[in-house]
Amino acid sequence: MMTSVLFQRARVIDPRNGVDGIRDVLVTDGRVAQVSEAPLVAPKDARVVDATGKWVVPGFIDLHVHLREPGEEGKETVLTGCRAAVAGGFTGVVAMPNTKVVNDSALVTELVLSRARDADLCHVYPAGAITKGLKGEELSEAGELVGAGCVALTDDGRPVMNAALMRRVLQYATLFDVPVMVHEEDLTLSAGGAMHEGATSTRLGLRGIPASAEVAMVARDLVLLEETKGRLHVAHVSCEGSVRLIREAKKRGLRVTCEVAPHHFTLDDRAVGDYDTHAKMAPPLRGDADVKALREALVDGTVDAIATDHAPHGVSDKLVEFEKGINGIVGLETALGLTLALVHEGVLTPRRAVELLSEGPARVFGLPGGHLAPGSPADITVVSPGEEWTVDAHRFYSRSRNTPFHGRTMKGRVSQTWVGGRCVFEDGQLKESR
Repeated sequence: MMTSVLFQRARVIDPRNGVDGIRDVLVTDGRVAQVSEAPLVAPKDARVVDATGKWVVPGFIDLHVHLREPGEEGKETVLTGCRAAVAGGFTGVVAMPNTKVVNDSALVTELVLSRARDADLCHVYPAGAITKGLKGEELSEAGELVGAGCVALTDDGRPVMNAALMRRVLQYATLFDVPVMVHEEDLTLSAGGAMHEGATSTRLGLRGIPASAEVAMVARDLVLLEETKGRLHVAHVSCEGSVRLIREAKKRGLRVTCEVAPHHFTLDDRAVGDYDTHAKMAPPLRGDADVKALREALVDGTVDAIATDHAPHGVSDKLVEFEKGINGIVGLETALGLTLALVHEGVLTPRRAVELLSEGPARVFGLPGGHLAPGSPADITVVSPGEEWTVDAHRFYSRSRNTPFHGRTMKGRVSQTWVGGRCVFEDGQLKESR
């Protein structure tokens, strides 16, 4: 079995270690052995990858993925989700607990990890539920979940409306030093809403969801965070007001981090068009001022990670009236192209884009990888930054097709994905071990 790989003459971008330039990278026995400005000699029997004109970067990590297993395997499974992940350049994903059998126990955590081992494609890090059954009434056994392998606690898909309960979980989670990941939505403000409250919702005659539904909950949880000294991670931030509060909280030294999804920094509420349910999600696509604020926050460091909120749904879930459509889109296979669009537009530098997809997520949740220092795991993504391609949802490796980006031309594509020194995706094809 091949144990060495030499990437030659790549542009290596490794934000954590301050590397951005032409380098050779030698991988041995699943770990980075050497990163050199001078050309390296390939060991005997090593695979040599001519990476001229390509980027070699730390493998991407997605903090927010819905794998749907157990319970909704018709939409996605751990296996199909991992296939989509590596096709998108992701070497690790954090699996949300809002499956139909909720991940609120060690038993479900172990099932997800077992399925990931069977898939043998990328790292899967389960997140455990904050409350039993995601009901918002009784805390799950955080110690049991973390002990079984959960890297965060979240009721994602649902907010924790009970402030006293939220305060307790922030306190409790400090014992295990794991972040509490929150879906910020005041249900009394969003009730009955189908999209962002604004001119488009008025034109379409749809009940809107005001930005305050998110911002008010962010404000509440930052107050609780300051009091408890816990760790808070705000999922899928969508509003200018949320960005402003998080930025100020960081300046005051609070342990708060956040993520933004590609669809929120790419599209605004006008993408709903004439009731396109593929543009229906939670939080909803916001106004153009919010999109501008999110982009600014990506640049200035307020945002720690780009995360897809990959949410697979079946065709019948979207082929309904807009109000009845289920929220969510798939995102693993389009994330790089949408992120690089900001690079090509001059919004982000290549280094910052790579940081948001790799080093940032690893740091936020304390995960392995995210850099290419000697001795680090050889989780590597090879990018062809100038390659143009057209999104074809029918060719996704994900089991679901719900995307508003079908037919969109992207510039920048994953050439190879390596996990633990093994090539699992190359030139559009999976390289599965079984």
